[in-house]
Amino acid sequence: MSTVEKKSLIGERVFLRPFEKRDLTLSQRWLSDSELIRLIGEVAPWSRTDIKKWYKDLLADKDQVWFAIASKKGNRVIGEAGLLRMDRPRRSTDMTIIIGEKDARGKGYGKEVGRLLLSYAFESLKFHRVSVGVVGFNKDALRFWESLGFKKEGVERDAYFYDDKYSDCIMMSILENEYGKDKKCKKTEACVLGKL
Repeated sequence: MSTVEKKSLIGERVFLRPFEKRDLTLSQRWLSDSELIRLIGEVAPWSRTDIKKWYKDLLADKDQVWFAIASKKGNRVIGEAGLLRMDRPRRSTDMTIIIGEKDARGKGYGKEVGRLLLSYAFESLKFHRVSVGVVGFNKDALRFWESLGFKKEGVERDAYFYDDKYSDCIMMSILENEYGKDKKCKKTEACVLGKL
């Protein structure tokens, strides 16, 4: 399996650049926020040791590509996103988006990031299927993924345990022939790819 070329994905208001060591401090701060980790399905805050190990593993893993999300205005890093568990023979991958900065949430950055990643996954990497897992009580996230064209395909009952409560995990996916059907998401506007 060949490695994924490192690229920047450039949108109208944000750009995604390869995640770097300098981004670890922000990432650890976000993954120490109890409300955020609850919404994304983590079970405990990440320590400095946890985040360093994750980054070391990331560098060695050829089956994922991870980006820092930066706003074009001010070049400020506001989150992270990536494709993981990339299975080239099956043309399938998982996707994740985290808008870590609280003041950047609810402003449409996530949707732009989603479009950039879907364009990259389907048009550049030639995947057939992109999937996500969403904590069932996170209704905003379920609506967000549906707005990008993802469809619910299954429920993992009581798959998430946090704060002494069980919650379902909703599995969702989008296929290459479903991508771009949203009139607001034209392939031509999705992204410009450039090597770093």
